[in-house]
Amino acid sequence: MRQLPLDIGDARRPSFDNFVPGGNALVLAHLRAPPAAAAPLFLWSAPGAGKTHLLHALAAQTQAGGGRVSWFGAATATPWPFDEGGALIVLDDCDRFDAGQQHAAFALFVEAATHGVPIAAAGRMPPVDLPVRDDLRTRLGWGHVFAIEPLSEADTRAALRREADRRSLFLSDDVMDYLLTRFSRNLKHLMLQLDRLDEFSLAMKRTITVPLLKRMHAEEGRAE
Repeated sequence: MRQLPLDIGDARRPSFDNFVPGGNALVLAHLRAPPAAAAPLFLWSAPGAGKTHLLHALAAQTQAGGGRVSWFGAATATPWPFDEGGALIVLDDCDRFDAGQQHAAFALFVEAATHGVPIAAAGRMPPVDLPVRDDLRTRLGWGHVFAIEPLSEADTRAALRREADRRSLFLSDDVMDYLLTRFSRNLKHLMLQLDRLDEFSLAMKRTITVPLLKRMHAEEGRAE
């Protein structure tokens, strides 16, 4: 189990305010409301659409209200203890749970129902298609299930522009076009590219241009 620390000082920490909703405005509105213990929440999408961001935002909101959050994912070793005084249980990457983790997740559902603790979960496919045991699949799917839509190109550009502005970086249209045509439009991946580009431009003491971006990737390629 991972008890998530509450740290609201980092402007880049996932929150509802810095999530770019795109076509997910209704999902965002639902998540901002207090979770109902009687109805689990499940978010699904292809990688990079923002479901884990939303789970982190929900956890942060719960912690800001004084509640404890338990986070379990495909990388979390079992056993998974149940916190009777907890306010939220998060299950991430449900599609990658092994047999032991599936058993642990089902046991958490049983305990959560008894103690009135809400569960929020996510995976790469809807619950009905998850490669997990039937009783767990049923519990993951009987509450609120939302498909997270990937961002459009316009929304992705807006998100990159907003993050660049936060860093006081200038991204020309040429740089933006290069990022969006040469790399995955997975927003998390693009933000990592922006991280690296920011650091590289500072180290080189040069403004961000397409040639600088190409040089960065050339040097990274040689380092590998």
